[in-house]
This record gives sequence, C-alpha cells and structure tokens, in this order.
Amino acid sequence: MNMSEPLQFQGLRGELKRGEPMSRHVSWRAGGPADLFYVPADLEDLGAFLRQLPAAEPVLFVGLGSNLLVRDGGWRGTVVMTHAPARRPHMDGGRVYAEAGVASPKVARFAALHDLEGAEFLAGVPGSVGGALAMNAGCYGGETWDIVERVATIDRSGRLVERSPAEFEIGYRHCAPRGAREEWFAAAWFRLAPGDGEASRSVMKELLARRIATQPLGLPNAGSVFRNPPQDHAARLIEACGLKGFARGAARVSEKHANFIVNPQGAAHAADIEWLIEHVQRMVYQMQSVVLESEVRIVGEPA
Repeated sequence: MNMSEPLQFQGLRGELKRGEPMSRHVSWRAGGPADLFYVPADLEDLGAFLRQLPAAEPVLFVGLGSNLLVRDGGWRGTVVMTHAPARRPHMDGGRVYAEAGVASPKVARFAALHDLEGAEFLAGVPGSVGGALAMNAGCYGGETWDIVERVATIDRSGRLVERSPAEFEIGYRHCAPRGAREEWFAAAWFRLAPGDGEASRSVMKELLARRIATQPLGLPNAGSVFRNPPQDHAARLIEACGLKGFARGAARVSEKHANFIVNPQGAAHAADIEWLIEHVQRMVYQMQSVVLESEVRIVGEPA
C-alpha cells in the first residue's frame, strides 16, 4: 500500500490504525510496523472492511501472534487482528462454536463447563482458534482438526462460506485448502463427546502444570519453533548440539526447553530471532544430519 495516499474506508465499526508496531501483537514482542492495522467489530464488519481493500493489497490475519515473526521492517500491507478478549465460544446445535479470534484455551474451558470431552489439549495451545486451524496445532496427543466438524471461511469479497475438513489438506502442523482460493478462517464448529467436566478440568490442570514445569512461559516466546522429526524431538537434537542458552543479541535458545527461542527483556530484534532459527537449523543438520522444519511463520520486510 502507498502510505502517501492512504486508503479511505466507509461505514466501518472496528478500530483502524496506521503504522501500528507489530511487536505489540506477537508473542515474541519483536517486529516492525504494519502499514494498516484493523480490529473488526464482528464478522459482518470484517466483511465490509475486506470488500473495500484493493484486490492486490497484501493481507495478514493475526490472532494471538504466537507462531508469527514479523521482520523489523514491518508488514507492507494490511493486518487484520482477529483476537479480542471479549470474544467467547458458545453452543450451536450441540457443537461448540468459536470465532477465529477466540483463544484456544477458552474453547477447552468452555467444553469442560458443558461436560464435553476431547478439547482438553487446546488448553496447552497458546494461540487463537484461527491459528490452531491454520497450522493444525496440537499437543499432548491431540490435534485441532481431530475435533473439527466444519469451519467458516471469509474471502476478499467478505463472503462467508461453510466448509468441511474434506476441503482441506490436513497433516502434522499443516493445513491448506484443496484448490487455489484466497480466504481466511473465520470460525469453527467443534464436535465433542459427552464427558465429565470435572475430569476434563483435572486433565487441563495437569497439562498446564506440565507446561509450566517444562516451558519458559514467563518469557516472551512463540511456542515450539521447530516441528518434531519423525520418531524424535527437536528439543533433544538442539540440546545435543550444545545450543541451549546460545544467544544472538537479546534473543536466545531457552535453557529450560531447547525448542523455544526467548526474548527475555523484549529487546531482541526480529532479525536476531530469525538468525537464531537459521543457526539452529544449520547446526542440527551439520551435527545430527537432520533437517529441522520451522513451525514459525516469518513475514514482512527486513529493517
């Protein structure tokens, strides 16, 4: 987008900003500004916003920004911020319905409140429903698409379409539409079995205790940086290379969990984090002959 000729919009009810620092909106607390930044009031308002964007405008949807690195030069285009603390799941025809901006742990807690089981693992997914759908997020044996009955997507024309899992290619930490179409996840319906809410809450409490004990949750991070190779763990390979605590600028490989890169003071440049990601990949390949695949989406322009 040409910032000297800012886009003009009509009839919006959401919050529109220009030059918004993305470091405020990603869990790594690093990254440059977005040219345009919009927080829609609801899905109808989101549709009205998308319809007014130029067809060639780059669009980036962000929830909790937990698997995202925006480079220091920022995002030349529009960011749509789907997360809003007030958004909550609700029941719809016996299914748990949640918009893309709802935090995944809220879905787990809501399901337990309604004595439904199968979503407990979402308590350990540090992102939004949209992000969980986009990367088939999972932990402790559960994966997002295992419990999805259907989703709603939205395209540039603001059109909402309900789609089934069969319309996507789904794998380990991967989800892509079958066929070429530009659209974003707007909501999901989760199919869960009747269960015992108290038992579900006990499971979630145990999962959270395990996360606190093994992951650097008190420091800015983006969750697991690398996918686990088949029959192995990325953290084991990284630790075997002696990379725990290895630093670049203010960013470093976590001493608590080697598959996390942390930004302890919030002072790291995105370039430091990206360099560390590439360095870890390089060293693990040289020393262990394993190619680590990053789970992190890296976008934007260098400084």
